[in-house]
Amino acid sequence: MDAVLVEWLSMIVRWLHVIAGIAWIGSSFYFIALDLSLRQRSGLPAGVQGEAWQVHGGGFYHMVKYLVAPDRVPDELTWFKWEAYTTWLSGFALLVLVYYLGAELFLIDRTVMDLTPQMAIALSVGSLAGAWLLYEALCRSPLGRSETALSVVGYLFLVAATWGFTEVFSGRAAFVQIGALIGTMMVANVFVVIIPNQKKTIAALFAGQSPDPALGRQAKQRSVHNNYLTLPVVLLMISNHYPLLFATRYNWVIVAILLALGPVIRHFFNSRHAGKGSPWWTWGVAAAGLAAIGWLSAAGPRDAVVGAADAPAPTFAAVEEIVLSRCSMCHADEAVWLGVPAAPKGVKLDTPERIHQHARQIELYAVRSGAMPPGNITDMPVEERAVLAAWLAAGATRE
Repeated sequence: MDAVLVEWLSMIVRWLHVIAGIAWIGSSFYFIALDLSLRQRSGLPAGVQGEAWQVHGGGFYHMVKYLVAPDRVPDELTWFKWEAYTTWLSGFALLVLVYYLGAELFLIDRTVMDLTPQMAIALSVGSLAGAWLLYEALCRSPLGRSETALSVVGYLFLVAATWGFTEVFSGRAAFVQIGALIGTMMVANVFVVIIPNQKKTIAALFAGQSPDPALGRQAKQRSVHNNYLTLPVVLLMISNHYPLLFATRYNWVIVAILLALGPVIRHFFNSRHAGKGSPWWTWGVAAAGLAAIGWLSAAGPRDAVVGAADAPAPTFAAVEEIVLSRCSMCHADEAVWLGVPAAPKGVKLDTPERIHQHARQIELYAVRSGAMPPGNITDMPVEERAVLAAWLAAGATRE
């Protein structure tokens, strides 16, 4: 497919993905907050769990929630589902456009595992389906009756999956893959459990039967899961902008911390909305977790050379030769790499002046992390990264 067409399609689909994601996350967070803020009082209709009064946009809203369903279903119901479906469909389309069509650049890293594009794509798609099936089985098993036990097992499973992805794909692709995996589980919660259970409840009412309360409890469980998984997913899906996250030695440990921090932060807001106080300790935990991520990201790329920065300063000619041979096919006035229509992020490294100008980007993407070249497509050896590290440590001069 033409590179310019793919670039434009990627932009349009990404825009749709962001819009749909904002709508889905916004409605999800709102209804969780609403649910937690409901209060009981005397005089409420039968079957009502609680009520909440809210003010917004100059008007007052009186919200009530029925524990199962009202006696009579109104003629018009607003279903909150298309935001979730559109988010996943556009996200998977992006996965195809960026990572599957550009598998050689973004999905595969042959220093991690020598895969063909077909093998890598099959592993990616298969893991999405397999992980959801396993998650669904866990939720429906006896383990699913204990939220604590299910949460611990689910967390360990996601951490193990992340480690596995970092042993198969490039670091960038591994982060996107675990984000897509969690996102698939979240959308499947809506598509397979939450919406069908609501429809079964309505069907029972139309048939003059009492709806099964278990349907509501099951849907609520999946909704809570989605609530606590949202924040890590958002960061994972934008992680490709931050090489110190995805392209460093302990990238899977960083994801493990992120998967814990998201629920901790959500706990603060959920506790406030439920009127149970403000657990400020959560922000201390979040700060400690972010500090740990910062420390881990300083460990360097997967195959860092210990003490490289302490080596004698190389000549600029040696640095220029490395950058021109490993980077300039994409980072030039006219990129010559198939599938790259222009220099990524406008960074051009095809002249001495430009190499010196972008020393900071070279440090972040090729020395402190292994993000560039993407998937190490030009087979940049560790020794050459050590030369760049020594040059940067000496002040990145042009002498």
